[in-house]
Amino acid sequence: MDLKLVEESKEKSPVEEPPELELKELLSHLEYVFLEDSNKLPVIIAKYLKVDEKEALINVLKSHKRAIAWKISDIKGIDPMFYTHTILMEDDYKPAVQSQRRVNPKIHDVIKKEVIKLLDA
Repeated sequence: MDLKLVEESKEKSPVEEPPELELKELLSHLEYVFLEDSNKLPVIIAKYLKVDEKEALINVLKSHKRAIAWKISDIKGIDPMFYTHTILMEDDYKPAVQSQRRVNPKIHDVIKKEVIKLLDA
């Protein structure tokens, strides 16, 4: 019976070494707050919170920042096959451009009227 030694992962956690993130524009009622200096560990909170509520929320988040999954791979117990999308395609496959489909001329007017009716609603 062979026992293999498994090396401990030397990967740093996202809290110790946060990844570079691209911050996107948020809705008007939301804002970014950073749990670390120099724009690291961003979280999104409601903009309309009172100052004391905002400070209390930030303090709780800062004290529990290791509990937050900063990357999807940090979430324990979720199989990567659940959130990974793959397109099953042969290696030598070349995509083909298909011509536009035509609608039966008798039904075309009915479809056009229905679309106009839906757009006006």
